[in-house]
Amino acid sequence: MSFPVTSDVSVTCSDLTFRWADGTTVFDGLSMAVGRGRTGLVGVNGSGKSTLMRLMAGVLTPAHGAVTVHGHLSYLPQNITLDTDLTVDQALGIADKRAALNAIESGDASETNFEIIGDDWDVEERAMATLGTLGLDGIGLDRTVGRLSGGETVLLRLAALLMERPDVLLLDEPTNNLDLFARRRLYDAVDSWRSGTLIVVSHDLDLLERVDRTAELRKGEITWYGGGWSAYQEALDVQREAAERTLRAAESDLRKQKKEMEETQIKLARRRRQSKKLDAQGGIPKIVAGNLKRSAQESAGRLKGLHEDRLQQARDRKEEAEGAIRKDAEIRVELPHTVVPAGRDVARVSGLRPRYGRLSGADLTIRGPERIALVGRNGAGKTSFMRTLAGELEPAEGEARVTVPVRFLPQRLDLLDEDLSVSENVERAAPNVPPQNVRAQLAKFLFRGARADQGAGTLSGGERFRATLAMTMLASPAPQLLIMDEPTNNLDVSSVRQLIGALSAYEGALLVAGHDLPFLESIGVTRWLFLDEELRETDAEEVRDLLEGRVPARGEED
Repeated sequence: MSFPVTSDVSVTCSDLTFRWADGTTVFDGLSMAVGRGRTGLVGVNGSGKSTLMRLMAGVLTPAHGAVTVHGHLSYLPQNITLDTDLTVDQALGIADKRAALNAIESGDASETNFEIIGDDWDVEERAMATLGTLGLDGIGLDRTVGRLSGGETVLLRLAALLMERPDVLLLDEPTNNLDLFARRRLYDAVDSWRSGTLIVVSHDLDLLERVDRTAELRKGEITWYGGGWSAYQEALDVQREAAERTLRAAESDLRKQKKEMEETQIKLARRRRQSKKLDAQGGIPKIVAGNLKRSAQESAGRLKGLHEDRLQQARDRKEEAEGAIRKDAEIRVELPHTVVPAGRDVARVSGLRPRYGRLSGADLTIRGPERIALVGRNGAGKTSFMRTLAGELEPAEGEARVTVPVRFLPQRLDLLDEDLSVSENVERAAPNVPPQNVRAQLAKFLFRGARADQGAGTLSGGERFRATLAMTMLASPAPQLLIMDEPTNNLDVSSVRQLIGALSAYEGALLVAGHDLPFLESIGVTRWLFLDEELRETDAEEVRDLLEGRVPARGEED
C-alpha cells in the first residue's frame, strides 16, 4: 500500500541519508510522507526507527536530504530525563503563567503579568484536566519531579507535550516503564487523538492496534500497510505464504535443472565414447572425422553452457525466494554453571523497607530455580526493592541477604562501557574466561564475527539489550540469581522471543519485575508477588485486575 502525498501531509522525508560518526550507514536515500491521523512505525531493532524519529524531530541532521514539517512538532524520546528539582508546573512549562495569575489575584496588575498570561487564563484548569486524562490528577502542580516514579515521569512529559497542542506528535516507545493502569490512560489519549499527525514507535501490541496505518521500516525502505498491528500481521502472513510458494517452486525448478544437467552429461559422455569407437575402427576419413569431432564438441559445449546457465538461474531464483522469507534469529546458549538445586536457599529478606517506594516491610525467601514475577503500580518501589536485594542500595530497615552469585539487569541498560566493543564489555564481566570462549558464546547471542567488535555506543536498542544480556548471563562467576527490571522495554516482538529463548537456558533463580504479563507467563513464572505497602503472593489473574485498576491495591479502598 502506498501512502499518497496530499495537502494533508504533515511530515515529508526526502531522499534522507544518515551515517553515524564511525561511518555506519543507517539510511541511504529514504523518502516517505506521513499524513494526518495515527501512524505506527514498526521494524526490527536496529532498523533505524528511533533514528528516523530523531531526524524528524530535528535532533539529528541528515548527511543528505531534508525533513519538512508542517506545523508545530512535539517529540517524546525513549529515554526521558527531567531535572528532579523541577516542580510539576515547571515541567509542564506553565510555572510563569501560574505565577503571573497569582500576582494578578494578589493585586499586581502590571502589564508584564498580562503579557505572560496572554489568552491562557484557564491554564491551571487545562493542566489539571490534561494530567487527569493520563491518571496524574493526584500529583498536584507543586510536587517535585524527583518524587515521581519512572512511569509518572513519562506521563508528565507527555502531558507537557499535549499542553503545547502540537500539529505533529512523535512518541518513541511511550509505554516503557508504564504499568497496565497507566498504559490504559495512554491508550485513551491515543484513542482520543482526532486532529493532527501522531507517529508512534512501540513494541506494545495493544498500542499499535490503535493506529490508522502501519509503516514498516525494513532495509532502509518504508512499506505502508492499512490498519493496526493485526492487519499488518495478516498482510505479512499473506506475503510469507506467497514467498514460501515461490521458494517451493524455485526448489522444484532447481531439482529439475540439476536432473536435466545430469542427463545432458550422460548423453555427452555417451557421444564421446561413440566417437572414440569410430576413430578406433578407422571407417571414416580423417578429415570427415575431424569435422564431426569439432561439430560434436561445439554442440556439446553449447548444450552444457545452456544447462549451466539454467542451473545458475534456478539457484539465483531459489536464493531470492529464500531472502523474501523473514526469519527471526534465535538466541541459543548453554549456561550449565547457573544451575541451582531445588530447595536450596538463594536469598532471604527480613523486615525489609527499601529507601524508596511504599513498601513498609517485607519477608521473603527465594529457593532453588524459582521464577518469580514482581509486579506493582508505578511508584510502588519495585526497582528499589530489586536494587536493595542485588546489594546496590542499603535498606532503610531490615536485611537482604543473597547466598549465591547475583547479577542485576537494570531498566536503563547502563552496564555497558560506551567506549568498548561488545566483546570487550563481556570480557570485562568475565575476566577469567578466555577471549575465544567469550566470542564463541557471543555468537550465540547473535554477535558473530565483526559484530562482536562493534562499539557499544553505536548499538541499537535491541542490540544494546542483547549485549547487556550477554554481559549479565555470561558473567564470571555465573549468576545463580538473575534479577531483571522491566527487561522487555525497548524490545520488538522478535527480540522478546529471543529473550524468552535465552532465559529457557537459564537454570538459576530468576526474579523479574515487569508489566508485560504475556511475557511473564511465557517464561514459566512459578510465583507471583505484588508489591505495594506490603509484599504478598497472588496469582496472574489477580495481578491483571490489580494493575488495571479493577481491584484497588492496599491503601486505595474507600
